[in-house]
Amino acid sequence: MPRPIRLYVHYVDRFNRRVGRLVMYLIFIMIGVLLYASISRTLFDSPLIWGVEVSQFLMVSYYLLGGAYSMQLGEHVRMDLFYSRWSVRTRALVDGLTILLLIVFLVVLLLGGISSTSYAVQYGETNYSSWAPPLAPIKALMTFGILLMLLQSLSTLFKDVACLRGEALS
Repeated sequence: MPRPIRLYVHYVDRFNRRVGRLVMYLIFIMIGVLLYASISRTLFDSPLIWGVEVSQFLMVSYYLLGGAYSMQLGEHVRMDLFYSRWSVRTRALVDGLTILLLIVFLVVLLLGGISSTSYAVQYGETNYSSWAPPLAPIKALMTFGILLMLLQSLSTLFKDVACLRGEALS
């Protein structure tokens, strides 16, 4: 594979690995927020209006920012009825074809995310709750997570093409 593609795969994989390893700790922050909200509600009879929403925002960040890392590790959900019996080249071919569909989906999702984020910034969109937090930061994080997934999808496609050509690309 050409050097620019090798560099692209190297840097995208490295960046997504770092982001994924950092983001995996968000689950502990989310658990802490939910525990604090639960204790304040039951022991002190003082429910938090922000607890559930903050934990939802943390879970969205955890899920979308960690998606590219999950894809990089091959730990995403896959229907393994026939896949495990196929040769490495057949897997690479099928993965390459399906990843093209994923790339189209992610491009459409990214365009929608950019549009939604710009709307939230332009009009100061807030959530429909009593706490009413601004939605622009979480929408920007969601859009960034979709972008990371798109970049990782291209990296995976390059790896599949390299596998079909009999080369190792890591």
